[in-house]
Amino acid sequence: MRGYRVHYYIFTDNPAAVPGVPLGPHRLLSTIPIQGHSHWEETSMRRMETISQHIAKRAHQEVDYLFCLDVDMVFRNPGGPETLGDLVAAIHPSYYAVPHQQFPYERRRVSTAFVADSEGDFYYGGAVFGGQVARVYEFTRGCHVAILADKANGIMAAWREESHLNRRFISNKPSKVLSPEYLWDDRKPQPPS
Repeated sequence: MRGYRVHYYIFTDNPAAVPGVPLGPHRLLSTIPIQGHSHWEETSMRRMETISQHIAKRAHQEVDYLFCLDVDMVFRNPGGPETLGDLVAAIHPSYYAVPHQQFPYERRRVSTAFVADSEGDFYYGGAVFGGQVARVYEFTRGCHVAILADKANGIMAAWREESHLNRRFISNKPSKVLSPEYLWDDRKPQPPS
């Protein structure tokens, strides 16, 4: 986002471990302490709650757009305003070139993340999504409520919060869809495309 003001929020259960990073002009970094959990699955399932609460408490006053990225991602190229939109999703790199029937949607009807065989255009990755802050709030809040409903019924969706993210994007189409290149795993071979 060269030329734009950017505010990085790092959510962590270990704020002391966040290294001091020299930032360029118009860059701010805030470390947001969160509760640690003994299992990564619980941390993953609480992600939508954490994001929606942060927007409600703080981010809605500080930013226009909010993008949620996994902390272990590496930027290989500049990202810019081409990524901005009302509600933005990224196609999962493992599923962009496979038949729709192979998408790992939640197929159990008992889950609020259920996706019927006739539904869905893409399988979206949970590691990158965002958009206008109000839309991201609605999106993450909706995912969180659905996750809580499943939890109350003793259900965990097949791919946890990513299953709920995909269900939500089917019901609330993203205004912009990013290429799988925004989520590419460098450990995988690059296809000719």
